[in-house]
Amino acid sequence: MRVAPGGGTAVQDHEALAEIELCGELIIAASAAGEERLSLESIDQVLRVGEEPAGG
Repeated sequence: MRVAPGGGTAVQDHEALAEIELCGELIIAASAAGEERLSLESIDQVLRVGEEPAGG
C-alpha cells in the first residue's frame, strides 16, 4: 500500500501501516465480541503478543 502526498512522491511507513492494521483488527474483534469488553487474553491474541515476527 502506498500513500502519496500532494507532491506526487510515494511515501511508505511500514510501522504506521502495521499499527493501523492492528487497530483495525482490534476494532473488528471488539465489534464481534459477545462480551461487553474484550478480555486481556483476547486482546493479546488479536495483537499476536508473544508470537515471533514474520520473517524473523
